Amino acid sequence: MAHLPQVKIPATYMRGGTSKGVFFSLKDLPEAAQVAGKVRDQLLLRVIGSPDPYGKQTDGMGGATSSTSKTVIVAKSEKADHDVDYLFGQVAIDKAFVDWSGNCGNLSAAVGSFAIYSGLVDKSRLPENGIATVRIWQANIEKTIIAQVPITNGEVQETGDFELDGVTFPAAEVAVEFIAPVDPSEAMFPTGNLVDDLYVPDIGRFNATMINAGIPTIFLNADEIGYIGNELQDDINFDEQALAKFETIRAYGAVKMGLIDDIEQAKNRQHTPKIAFVSAPSAYTSSSGKAISSSDINLQVRALSMGKLHHAMMGTAAVAIGTAAAIPNTLVNLAAGGGERLEVTFGHPSGTLKVGAQADEVAGNWQVNKAVMSRSARILMEGWVRIPAEVLT
Repeated sequence: MAHLPQVKIPATYMRGGTSKGVFFSLKDLPEAAQVAGKVRDQLLLRVIGSPDPYGKQTDGMGGATSSTSKTVIVAKSEKADHDVDYLFGQVAIDKAFVDWSGNCGNLSAAVGSFAIYSGLVDKSRLPENGIATVRIWQANIEKTIIAQVPITNGEVQETGDFELDGVTFPAAEVAVEFIAPVDPSEAMFPTGNLVDDLYVPDIGRFNATMINAGIPTIFLNADEIGYIGNELQDDINFDEQALAKFETIRAYGAVKMGLIDDIEQAKNRQHTPKIAFVSAPSAYTSSSGKAISSSDINLQVRALSMGKLHHAMMGTAAVAIGTAAAIPNTLVNLAAGGGERLEVTFGHPSGTLKVGAQADEVAGNWQVNKAVMSRSARILMEGWVRIPAEVLT
């Protein structure tokens, strides 16, 4: 039987924040994959190495975790006052599925650098030395993101001394602003409540803050689900019963948030909503061995992504944390001590992260102008990825 040869596609492998993924310029994709649909999904699945029943993604670029099974497509924007359009695809590891329902906040930090390297940002907007402001239209969620990319001698400055917990080596700091992560016409709290009574059959009843900011997120109190709040990955990810419990709670929360009609639909919507649990500060040792004192943080947050406890914190979930912390009487705000807060530093499995947000109540509805955090990004490899040509048929 004759087999078609491999085709090569220009691609860049990048780290952004605590995630990494394969980046493409839209114009470099095969014509059939330049539009949304089956061929595009098949291409991205094959590039990453999914579906993989072994859960390793050995035959692809994926790293067999939710943080490293990611793809990005960037194009010059036709939207006014924006430089590029950014589309994010979260690739399932063991399923033939690409989730387009949300953004990756970590990789958002790499989009600006990629756009500059790829010639997608007008050169007149780039300083010889200083900070380049890259205006990004996040196409999945139709929101604006601003990346402040450092430039030295006309080139993106990737090296530096900014340290980000969850990333081994220091790099240049990239400030990322998520502009109006909740549109004033949208409900930040889909149920209309800051705290809901979430009943999950055969599991229990929980207090829950369900918020749509950055990414739809369900926040629970750690003590109500049997945790302290300073757990690391191995404390949860090797507990199949715990993972199943979280997934069931997430499914019922998704229904209550109006994201799905039936809990069975949650199986095909793993990327959103996220589920997280919060607690007051306590001392713990991070996954890298770093000692975190209770005085270093305002609260503790642990979040699950694609069915597993995240090793650090998703950028979009950090937006949700910052926003919820700024609104009095949400579970996140109460865990941080309550009251008005413009920023919080929270503990996660790899260390700490500071995120700021400004929220206002207008005519009974909560609005947030922007959320801000610092990340870093750099190119790991550039060239071509290769996939069998039959993937494109």
